[in-house]
Amino acid sequence: MYTALITPFRDNQVDVDALEILVINQVNAGIHGLVACGTTAETPTLTDDEFELVASTVIKTADKKVPVLVGTGQNDTDKTIARTKLASQLGADGALVVTPYYNKPQQEGLFLHFKEIAEACQLPMMLYNVPGRTGVCMTAQTTCRLARVPRIVAVKEASGSLSAIRDIVSGTFNEFDVLSGDDGMALGSWALGSCGVVSVASNVACGPMVQMWEAWKAGKVKEAAEIDRRLGPLYTALFVETSPAPVKFAAELLGICSREVRKPLVSASSQTQELIRAALVHAKLL
Repeated sequence: MYTALITPFRDNQVDVDALEILVINQVNAGIHGLVACGTTAETPTLTDDEFELVASTVIKTADKKVPVLVGTGQNDTDKTIARTKLASQLGADGALVVTPYYNKPQQEGLFLHFKEIAEACQLPMMLYNVPGRTGVCMTAQTTCRLARVPRIVAVKEASGSLSAIRDIVSGTFNEFDVLSGDDGMALGSWALGSCGVVSVASNVACGPMVQMWEAWKAGKVKEAAEIDRRLGPLYTALFVETSPAPVKFAAELLGICSREVRKPLVSASSQTQELIRAALVHAKLL
């Protein structure tokens, strides 16, 4: 169970105090790992200095109690290598590397991109497939091929396809970590052999998310399913509008941080706010 951390802002500056408290609360709630500077962190809006600030704050605050992955993916191979090396220097335990966005490489280009990064850098790498964000979908076949490259150890599969997760798990013979990138598909993906989830909801529902995973691992399928059903409306509400605007509003309701997002994103609408509030009540979080 990894949390894709939000980046708290206040008056358009990184709210370091809120970020530190968020990390401490995550660790205390039993999270298994953290992702800094991913999609949910609004990383494209961070300056280079802010990227270092956010990554180093999460790494320092986690204090080796849980592994910290840092999102380093760019749509240029050389820039991704440079940022991955920087993450290593900052003390990251691994890199989350998204498929290149906007320029839409072919499958062979994706393979060579990730292979070159793995060969140039020392950090273990989690691939990240999220075609709804990037405009390119890495096939299960390409992922399985990359699983044989040293230092490529996992994938965050967020294509919305359970069949892709099934094909990657079977194609890598359970020797490669496959994690769901969608909270709502987590339980189903575990049934197909995936080994976790990189979660947005766990920013505000870390305890129940961890409990769901632990119940599943203990063979308590009914208990895991009950937790999943309780959290279901929250999964939906957090993506009614572009993430992380909804989860930041939820975080504000729970006293975690401000709802503030950076342009071009805007805060959740009043209608979405009501959905989030109701979902938090349904999940017994508010």
